Amino acid sequence: METMRKKPTLIGSVKLGLAAGLVGTTAMTALQEVMARRRRARMPAGPVMAETDPWSHAPAPAQLAKRVMEDITGREIAPDRIPVYTNAMHWAYGISMGPAYGLAQRWLRGRARLLGPAFGLGVWAWSYATLVPLGLYKWPWHYRAAAIAKDVSYHLLYGTGTAAGYELFARKR
Repeated sequence: METMRKKPTLIGSVKLGLAAGLVGTTAMTALQEVMARRRRARMPAGPVMAETDPWSHAPAPAQLAKRVMEDITGREIAPDRIPVYTNAMHWAYGISMGPAYGLAQRWLRGRARLLGPAFGLGVWAWSYATLVPLGLYKWPWHYRAAAIAKDVSYHLLYGTGTAAGYELFARKR
């Protein structure tokens, strides 16, 4: 006789979601790294242009972290911190979104193969809804279709990885 899995508590769902967010972020980061390496391998070496403000071309996560840290500390953040801030925000955001998946799974009891990608698309949409008003992104229709497709694919993998991580950890409970 198959035993029915007990529904996790509210706190249990949040904990499972945090762990699942780590899995989803790891999957997304791995794909992003593979794609970045492929892009770098295809790019011809050229002259390095002098940059007046490296922060103006920094990824949105780094720019957001810079704003927050400068507001908190009152100190200007050096451009050499861009990679650290980018990674810290990327991981913190991905992991912190996991509990939202955990709660959705608790309340909806959805199938991971459907809820995961839908969750990933929701996270993608949420990033625009929060970063556009902050002036860190433009609305999606301002970008090339290929850029949006790539970004959506990363988030679909994030959602799928988060769902898979949740299912894995929920079974082990």
